[in-house]
Amino acid sequence: MNLPASETASRLITLLASLMLVFQLLLVVQRMLITNIRLFALQSLLLTAIAAEVAYSYGAWHLVVVAVLTFFGKVIFLPWLLTRLVRRIKIEQEVRPFVNMPASMLICGALTVLASVVVRPFTSLERLGSNTLAVALTLLLTGFFLMINRRKAITQVLALLTTENGVMLAAIALTTYGMPLVVEMAIFFDVVVGVMVLGLLVFRIRESFDSMDVSKLNELKG
Repeated sequence: MNLPASETASRLITLLASLMLVFQLLLVVQRMLITNIRLFALQSLLLTAIAAEVAYSYGAWHLVVVAVLTFFGKVIFLPWLLTRLVRRIKIEQEVRPFVNMPASMLICGALTVLASVVVRPFTSLERLGSNTLAVALTLLLTGFFLMINRRKAITQVLALLTTENGVMLAAIALTTYGMPLVVEMAIFFDVVVGVMVLGLLVFRIRESFDSMDVSKLNELKG
């Protein structure tokens, strides 16, 4: 029996959102910086697909602009920029996270459960795939954890970007099918400019300390 188009779209969005979460968890356990950048690009590609699917299935055509910006900005431009930066500074591996990998996975599992509990009262606002809002909140929380847990500035930049992916997914998952276009574009360009500034900061940290470990900044004295 054929499923209604809206139900098919809902299931597809749920699948894509779940894959975004899988890539987020791989980011938590992966130490190679180039691989982390590629995982972020794949996660952003899935977000692009979700925005395009919502635009097509639910008539939210302003999300086409979001999908195009996400594709060219987060799937192509920012991964290229960060990969170029990593190869230029010649530090390709995260060495010592604050929390080891097994403990990190346990913490991420706890954050996933927490996100599911927190969004339960808001499920009536969610028109898209089941638990899409919970996945978005999980991306947000695990992005914050990744930012705190890693020492390398590049990984912290990626954590910021995955957190923003969670915010965009949450906006798409709500009844409005995204924030107003002007707001979405403003957030997108703010993130791009922020990453470019952080990229310059990373290069300066590397030049000054021969390392990308942000804890080295504690050695600065006025």
